[in-house]
Amino acid sequence: GIILAILVGIIIIGGIKRIASVTEKIVPFMAILYIGACSYIILDNFSLIDDAIALIIREAFNPTAIGVGSVIGVLLVGFKRAAFSNEAGAGSAAIAHSAVKTRYSASEGLVSLLEPFIDTIVICTMTALVIIIFNFGGYFDYGGDGTGAVIIDGLSYEGAGITSKAFAEFIPYSNIFLTVAVVLFAVSTMISWSYYGLQSWKYLFGRGKTMDLVYKLLFLIFVIIGAAANMQSIWDFSDAMIFAMIFPNMVGLFFLFPVVKKQLRRYLDAIKVAR
Repeated sequence: GIILAILVGIIIIGGIKRIASVTEKIVPFMAILYIGACSYIILDNFSLIDDAIALIIREAFNPTAIGVGSVIGVLLVGFKRAAFSNEAGAGSAAIAHSAVKTRYSASEGLVSLLEPFIDTIVICTMTALVIIIFNFGGYFDYGGDGTGAVIIDGLSYEGAGITSKAFAEFIPYSNIFLTVAVVLFAVSTMISWSYYGLQSWKYLFGRGKTMDLVYKLLFLIFVIIGAAANMQSIWDFSDAMIFAMIFPNMVGLFFLFPVVKKQLRRYLDAIKVAR
């Protein structure tokens, strides 16, 4: 946690330009690396893809792994994980996109639509397929112990640990690769969220180097705390905080819909004129 805090601190204290410089290098690299590994595993087990997809659909309507009850339980878990994955509707990503200088705001909005697609539809789906294909070998029972952990070879695994175990079955020494990928995902997420929080901090407490530094130090302290905290506690706290952002943001979006519609029409009209 301390090492991670030092690494993140070096980046975020440099400001938005350094954050942008780091993320524009880390994010494409880690995405290509991860998608490449997933693609290799999935294509190497191509004959099992239809069975994996069928299992996903079947269990969605017969959720033996969830234990929450009916399709609603599956949807609730899906919504929580999707919101945590791509932050769609939380209003956080808009903070970063608003820093972009563009003639048409709608153009940046359309660019931002690509993020949830790559993050959730592509990467998360590929991860699910890898784990399901791995478990066709009967390594663990879906649903685990009810807390998100599963027992594999007598040991408890959860989160990235399950993915790491699945990767290791198909790619030798992939635990090293996956560790690097997870660290890169974590670092890029933390530096992005540090910027989101900083903008909110400035709005509440005003602008100034001293206040900015106070926020960044507090952020780094929580990086250390988060690294040492229980995984389930992190999930629960994150879900609660994201929901706390989504609700007021969705209300605001409802009232801003006419503005969005106007800006989109303006952008589309400009494209037609350019043609």
